[in-house]
Amino acid sequence: MMYNTNRGFTIIELLVVLVILGLLGGLVAPQFIGKVDDSRIRTAETQVKMLKMSLQTYRLDVGSYPESLDALSSEPNNSNGMWSGPYLDEEMPKDPWNRPYEYRLDAKAPQGFYLYSLGADGQAGGEDDNADIGYVPAL
Repeated sequence: MMYNTNRGFTIIELLVVLVILGLLGGLVAPQFIGKVDDSRIRTAETQVKMLKMSLQTYRLDVGSYPESLDALSSEPNNSNGMWSGPYLDEEMPKDPWNRPYEYRLDAKAPQGFYLYSLGADGQAGGEDDNADIGYVPAL
């Protein structure tokens, strides 16, 4: 008497495994996507604080805040020889969404300037992941 020794998975078993994997992927993937967005927001907050410290150091040396963030890396014409930079160890960072930070002098701002990222959507205002991050002007 001969027995069939070829054993394999039935199509039903394979479908059950695929359904289980699909359910797990549907439950786990959104958790990871949310963590990526949270880490981008924290990165932007940290970079804004780092840039603020560089701006404050510049102000201590020169006597006023620069007209643009470029002055943190290279000496501007109006520094009167007081520039002691560069004030950044590396090149000017972009926000976590690969856009430049917004910077504007304004005497009405609590710290004398506005410095912020436009968030995930790249538009002023917004909520949650799309909210502006940093020292943002009132809308």
